[in-house]
Amino acid sequence: MTSAAPAWQPRPEGVEQIVNLLVQYMQPTVDQSQIFAQLQHCSTFPDFNNYLVYILASGGDLGHPIEVRQSAGLLLKNNLKTGFTTTTPEYQAFIKHHILRSVGVPDRALRSTVGTVISVIAAADGVAKWPEMSLGLAQCLYSEDFDHTEGALDALYKICEDIPTQLDEEVQGLPDRPSNVFIPRLLALFASPHTQLRRLSVGCVNFLLATMPPALFTSLDRYLQELFNLRSDPAPEVRKLVCSGLVLMISIQPERLGAHLRELIQFMLQSTQDADTEVALESCEFWSAFCESHLTHDHSHTLKEFLPQLIPVLLSNMSYDEDEEEVIAAEAEESNADRPDRDQDIKPFIHASRAAVGGEGAEEEDDDDEVSAWNLRKCSAAGLDILSNLYGDDLLPIMLPIVEQRLTNQDWKVRESAILALGAVAEGCARGLLNLLPRLVQFLVPLLDDPRPLVRSISCWSLSRFAKWLVEAAAAGGGKSAEGGAEASGAGVGDTQYGQQQLDGVLSALLRRVMDQNKRVQEAACSALATLEEEAGARGELLTRVNPILTTLMQAFATYQRKNLRILYDAIGTLADAVGSALAEPSLSSTLVPPLLAKWAALGDGHKDLFPLLECLSSVAQALGPAFHPYAQGVFHRAMGIVHHQLQLKSSSGELEKEFVVCAVDLMCVVVAGLGASAEPLVGAAAAGLRDLILNLCQDQDPDVRQSAFELMGDLCKVCASHLAPSSPELFSLVCHNLSPALLTQPCNFSACNNACWAAGELAVKLSPETLAPHVPALLACLAPMLQEPSLSKSLHENATITIGRIGLMNPELVSPHLDKFMAAWLRALRSIRDDVEKEQAFLGLCKMLHLNPAIGLTHFVPLCQAISSWWRLHNQELHSELGKITRAYKDYMSPEDWARAWGSLEETVQQKLSHMFGTI
Repeated sequence: MTSAAPAWQPRPEGVEQIVNLLVQYMQPTVDQSQIFAQLQHCSTFPDFNNYLVYILASGGDLGHPIEVRQSAGLLLKNNLKTGFTTTTPEYQAFIKHHILRSVGVPDRALRSTVGTVISVIAAADGVAKWPEMSLGLAQCLYSEDFDHTEGALDALYKICEDIPTQLDEEVQGLPDRPSNVFIPRLLALFASPHTQLRRLSVGCVNFLLATMPPALFTSLDRYLQELFNLRSDPAPEVRKLVCSGLVLMISIQPERLGAHLRELIQFMLQSTQDADTEVALESCEFWSAFCESHLTHDHSHTLKEFLPQLIPVLLSNMSYDEDEEEVIAAEAEESNADRPDRDQDIKPFIHASRAAVGGEGAEEEDDDDEVSAWNLRKCSAAGLDILSNLYGDDLLPIMLPIVEQRLTNQDWKVRESAILALGAVAEGCARGLLNLLPRLVQFLVPLLDDPRPLVRSISCWSLSRFAKWLVEAAAAGGGKSAEGGAEASGAGVGDTQYGQQQLDGVLSALLRRVMDQNKRVQEAACSALATLEEEAGARGELLTRVNPILTTLMQAFATYQRKNLRILYDAIGTLADAVGSALAEPSLSSTLVPPLLAKWAALGDGHKDLFPLLECLSSVAQALGPAFHPYAQGVFHRAMGIVHHQLQLKSSSGELEKEFVVCAVDLMCVVVAGLGASAEPLVGAAAAGLRDLILNLCQDQDPDVRQSAFELMGDLCKVCASHLAPSSPELFSLVCHNLSPALLTQPCNFSACNNACWAAGELAVKLSPETLAPHVPALLACLAPMLQEPSLSKSLHENATITIGRIGLMNPELVSPHLDKFMAAWLRALRSIRDDVEKEQAFLGLCKMLHLNPAIGLTHFVPLCQAISSWWRLHNQELHSELGKITRAYKDYMSPEDWARAWGSLEETVQQKLSHMFGTI
């Protein structure tokens, strides 16, 4: 099976020393840190790993305990993860030889350790460099000896999990790829009488499905048949893998299952009810995978036939188990609002970076209330959600009678699952449920006062799923009724007050729960309130409701513990985003801002609780705008202090904590942008330190830090550029560095590059032409190629386009000679930019450059006219006049025939727009 053993041989005293250390390390009464330090010292010797593999492989002959040999193997595994490739070839050969000959050791725990070490070496060195491994494992796989077969499978399982693609590569010295040798044997082992061999062989092939080597692709029918043969396997761990394989197949090769679909659905339906929860969970994944696969309408119709059987199963699986930790914890602490949170209760905070200037916005993140283990309850709810998106209202006749029945069940866990189900289908079955909205609200709102905290919390979530429809009903001035819904409460469809009353009722109920005595309910209520705020704010339905919301949130602010303060900050920030300047009313701002600042004052500059607080303050400051002025100086300088503290840490340790920097700088940006010109004294008092701060941050390694720093640079340029002007050479140099191809080609840098590009334009238009001139060549060398790079985002193209125009506005004589290199791409990009001041400046720059280089406009007459016609409404009279003059000048320059030909080459819509803008041309 293996080659002859290499020449290296261990010294007996060395073996004894290491064995003694391993024995001592396993003793609970010794100082393990001291023993570990000695083992670490041993690892500095080049042949230490040789000793470890020798003890693992040959320890049985020497009488060493299993535990010692296993410890040697685990230590070997850790060493080889990072050190195998730097090991000498002689020692590599020794380790490979001895680990391979240990594949079939009698002890199962040792075999597992051997398999782990083999997979680590294969990952570090590559399968192709170790042909003996493929040969040895194949020989063991085809062995009649259980230990050898199981040991080989264990190693192969881990290799398939970690580096499956390498098994389908050519291996020098072997006649066939490893996958071609292994896969037939793996499929044959599906029928092994040994549970462990069936489990490992099915697991191996399941891992290979994702990469689909040719040997497996041509054997898919056999694979499916072997899986179906195992559907009644007595071992739940095997049945779980059968379900896992079928879920993978419906995701990546759905067409292969079409002929077996009815049988497959029946099996998965049965498995979703399996007594083993892991089998049930794995099979429950099938329903979501089915809905997201690309099966035909006929296949979807086949599953639809089974919905009357499937929906009750999913609803049943959505109930909590009595012994679930979540239930035990919630029931044990009904009133826990006064108990301080432990550090381990609080999840790490992830700052939601502000969108890049001119960008499309940051992706929304999942806002789940709890990040906890995936289980059958959650999987069933997710499956119901996705089924509702596929089948829509067709689910309701099946589901609603069951839900109504479960809602009246004496067992609160059954009632809770019914509420969860209503929320799960709220979006997919929206049309049908909208007709039932008053009835649903009348039922769900009282459940917010249920004695069980888990019922109250799920009711908050379920109501939040209907927030959009609640707000639309209020905005429309009424609500729909069904089966005694609105009418039963004395309000009909024609009652224009009903929708408003319905929204007020839900809002009042959620605000009560915000002040709940249970932390879990508080969290759910704040999250639901934030969702309702967002929807109502977008439809203008929040302005008249700000007072009660703010009053309740500030009451909660005085009582919440650390963990729920985070979700409360989010609710406050969402309120500020939703109502904007309405918060500037003195009675509201004085209620809101001082407590937030007092909380800030109580926290040190390195406290992790600052993150969500600063994010909240940013939203508040943005909403208040100029009305934030009374608080601006203290907030701005404290934020600067946080950044300086981090820069000091960086100078001493080489690293800063970016979350502190990004949150603080984003807050500074908001304060400056909100105050506008009145920020000048504030910035002037700290100008020197502020310049140094920006220069430091703009060259940080982290793109998020650079993104925020360049945004601050641009915001400062808008209102008081004179304070940055002394550092303009360094700032432009940093801009050019951030627009280098090396950074532009990495998506993680896009937002930082985008803000750098925008900030350069903001600084350019505030400097004198003489100050800007030395930097124009370097800026153009960075910006012009960006226009012709298709891999860059639309926002990067737009900001590069505007910045070129702004530079041309200030120094047209330096830019116009180079227009021929990028004119076509520049004009094309100008067409897609929305009307605003920045676009006006870019076009004014275009006009100045065309006066100096009119020939370039003549050769690009059609795209020039297309760019001019992109204005929806041009308010700038100077620009309007200039564009009209330029268009007429080109007409006067051309002969009548050339003009007719040029004008005729324009699209009719462009001709009409130009005629509308400038009259008869």
